Amino acid sequence: MMKPVYAALLLAGTGLALAACSDGAETPVEDGAPEGIAGLEITNGRMMLPPVAGNPAAVYFDIAYDGEGETTIASADVAGADRAELHDMSGSAGAMVMGEMAPLALQPGESASFEPGGKHVMAFDLTPELTAGGSTEVTLTLASGDKHSFEVEIQSAGDAR
Repeated sequence: MMKPVYAALLLAGTGLALAACSDGAETPVEDGAPEGIAGLEITNGRMMLPPVAGNPAAVYFDIAYDGEGETTIASADVAGADRAELHDMSGSAGAMVMGEMAPLALQPGESASFEPGGKHVMAFDLTPELTAGGSTEVTLTLASGDKHSFEVEIQSAGDAR
């Protein structure tokens, strides 16, 4: 019965001994997550709230890439939404159809617009905190796993897109 007590005391003593050997300076921990993707620039970001509560919102922005080699946008995440999807509009039998889009590959010097009637991010199941006049964070995830985050202004459904 005494063995667990001795083991606990030994572990506690080891921690104290190691702390005593420290010079008191903390070494910063790097999480390996980049602040953003070199060469990737996002402008004109905005989230349009849905005209009917409970429907998804749309996120629009312009993206330009001037990095090294090809980069591929694989997915998006929107703070305050349960899930987000990359979508695109396309013509089919004379009608426009919206659906999930394939990952977006960008070569150095290329750009793309996520805009009404074209590419956009759909944000589903929004929290009540996402209100017009506020902002939220959008994070794009590349096929490499790297992430790039940016703020977007939240606009009401009737605002100019």
